[in-house]
Amino acid sequence: MNRLCSLVLLVIGLLSVLEAPAAAEPVEQWGVFDLALPGPKSGNPFVDVRVTCCFEQGDVQRDVTGFYDGDGIYRVRFMPERTGTWRYRTSSGVNELNDRTGEFDVQKPTPGNHGPVRVAHKHHFEFADGTPFRPIGTTCYAWTHQTDEMQQQTLKTLATAPFNKIRMCVFPKRYKWSTNEPPLYPFEGTPPRDWDRSRFNPAFFQALERRVLDLQKLGIEADLILFHPYDEGHWGFDRMTADDDDRYLRYIVARLAAYRNVWWSLANEWDFMKEKREADFERFGRIVQKSDPYRHLLSIHNGKEMPNHTHEWITHASIQNGSAVEDAARAVLYRDAIRKPVIYDEIKYEGDLPKRWGNLSAEELVQRFWQATIAGTYATHGETYQHPENKIWWAAGGELHGQSPARLAFLKRVLDSAPREGIEPIDKWQNSQYGGQGGRFYLVDLGKEAGRSWKFRLPKSPQADDKQLADGMRFQAEILDTWNMTITDVPGEFTLKRVSEYFWDDANDRAIELPGHPGLVLRIRRMD
Repeated sequence: MNRLCSLVLLVIGLLSVLEAPAAAEPVEQWGVFDLALPGPKSGNPFVDVRVTCCFEQGDVQRDVTGFYDGDGIYRVRFMPERTGTWRYRTSSGVNELNDRTGEFDVQKPTPGNHGPVRVAHKHHFEFADGTPFRPIGTTCYAWTHQTDEMQQQTLKTLATAPFNKIRMCVFPKRYKWSTNEPPLYPFEGTPPRDWDRSRFNPAFFQALERRVLDLQKLGIEADLILFHPYDEGHWGFDRMTADDDDRYLRYIVARLAAYRNVWWSLANEWDFMKEKREADFERFGRIVQKSDPYRHLLSIHNGKEMPNHTHEWITHASIQNGSAVEDAARAVLYRDAIRKPVIYDEIKYEGDLPKRWGNLSAEELVQRFWQATIAGTYATHGETYQHPENKIWWAAGGELHGQSPARLAFLKRVLDSAPREGIEPIDKWQNSQYGGQGGRFYLVDLGKEAGRSWKFRLPKSPQADDKQLADGMRFQAEILDTWNMTITDVPGEFTLKRVSEYFWDDANDRAIELPGHPGLVLRIRRMD
C-alpha cells in the first residue's frame, strides 16, 4: 500500500512538473522580456498568422501582440512595469504558437534605467520612477539610413553631446540634402518601387531596433517619425494604401513598443503629405494608441497647418514655429491653448544653408532655447552646415560642427538645478521674462540688450497663491552667461519688501551689477 501511494505521488509530481510553466531568465523592470517561438513559414506569416500573449502579475494584466521576425520565428516582446514574478500564456490560431505558458522574474532596474517618459505636472515630463525629464533634443532624420560607418560616427558624436532626445524617421528620406539609397528597405521587393507591402523585411526593423537600443544605452529617447512627405513617390512609402498603412503601424508598434525609450511621432509635417487626409492621421493615432500597451508618448508634427491637439491620443504638442520662440511671451501662447506639454521640435536650424529655415546663427538658436525654457516649454536643436559630401547632421548625422551644443549642455545643467515640477511662466501676461517656481526658483531673461545693472524685483504670479512671496524672504542670485557658459555669484543676499500690488523689491533697494552684453539670465533661489 505504501509502495502504491509512493508511485501515485511520483506520477502526480511528474505531471505537475510537466504542466508547470517554463521559467525564463530574469529581466529588469522596464527592460524587455523577448519570447521567441518557432512557427510556420509557409504562406504569408505577416498576414496569415496572429499571436498574442497575456502577461499577468497579481491584479495587473497586459495583452501584447506578437509579430513575425522571419525564418520561422515569432516574437512577443513585453516591458514589465513592476518587479516580481510574471506569468504568461499565448493565444493563436496556429497550434505551435497557442497556449504556450511560462513565468519569469523581474528585478529592480539597473542604474540609469528610469523607465519610459510620461507627461507630468500638466506641461512637463518625468520618467516612470518619478525622475524629471527635461528634453534637450536634436534632429537627425535619416541617420539610420546611412552606411554603418556613418551610423557609428553619429553614435560617437551623441555620446558626448547634451541631447537626451532625437527625432528620426523610420522610412528613408529623399530630399535635396539627403538623396542616398538606404542599405535596407522596410518591405520585400526590388527598389525603388517594386514592393510587396504585405511582407515586411525583418532585417530592416532589426537594424532599427539595434539603433534604438544603442540610443537607450546613451540615455537618449528615440522620437520615431512614422510617416513623412519626403519621398514624393520615389519609393512610394508616402502613398501606400490604407490597409498597408495600418498593417505597417501595427507591425512597428508590436516590434518596438517594449523599448522604454521609444516615442511615437505620427508624421513630420503631416499636412505636406498630400496623398493623406486629416482623417487618415486621426485613424493612425487611434491605431498606435490602441496597439501600444504601454501608451508611450505620441505626437504629430506640423508644416503650415496645425493638427487638432485636443485629440485624446496626442500626449504633447510637437510644433514647428521658429518665430514663436523668439521671445517667451509668444512661446507660452501655444502652451495655454493646447493645455499639454509643448516641444518646439523645429525652431529653424543652426547652419548656412541657402534656405531661411537652415541658417540661424548659433547665438540665435541658443537664445530661442532659453526663451522656450522660460515660457515653460521645450525646444529641439538641429544643425544644417553645408558639407562637400552632403553629410549634414540634420539629415544624415555624423559629426557636429556648430557652436550651440556646448551652450545647450550648459542649459541642461541649469535645468538640472530647477525644481522637479519644472519651469513655469511666473507672470506671462505682463512680465514674460520670468520663469520658474514662484517663491522658490526664478530664471530671469535680461534680453538681447542687457544694461549695466538690474534692479532686484520679483513679480507676483497672478496664477498662483499670493502667499508665494512675503516680506522678509531671503534670496540669493547668480548671473548666468548663456554664451560664455559661466556662473557668477552675486555677493550678499536680497531680502523682500513689497512695493506695490504686483512687485517685491529688495528691502535695501539693491541692484545687480551686470557685464553689459547680451545672453544674460539671472538665477534667483530662495535661501530659507
